[in-house]
Amino acid sequence: MRHGHGYRKLGRTSAHRKALLKNLTIALIKSEKIETTLQKAKELQSYIEKLITRARNNDNMAHQVVFSHLQHKESVKKLVKEIAPRYVDRKGGYTRIIKTRTRRGDAAEMAFIELV
Repeated sequence: MRHGHGYRKLGRTSAHRKALLKNLTIALIKSEKIETTLQKAKELQSYIEKLITRARNNDNMAHQVVFSHLQHKESVKKLVKEIAPRYVDRKGGYTRIIKTRTRRGDAAEMAFIELV
């Protein structure tokens, strides 16, 4: 039983899951809207909202912490300088998940995740 288990494993090893979330986050920061499976979107929502909350401080330590998670200079710069200042007066809920369709190949539920 998984009572109170903290995250979704997504059928991957821990290193693969970490890389997946990092790449999805970079893609979301670049385009501000991506389509992925519903379970990945739900896990990504928690991951990126913590980063945006940290980036709202807009100081040197925020850059370092966000860079330690993403390892992508352009995305970190865009997140800290452009995206995070939009949400300074907001107390969370920076992303929105919209269910779209069922994928034909494996019947996975698909969803858009976008920045509000």
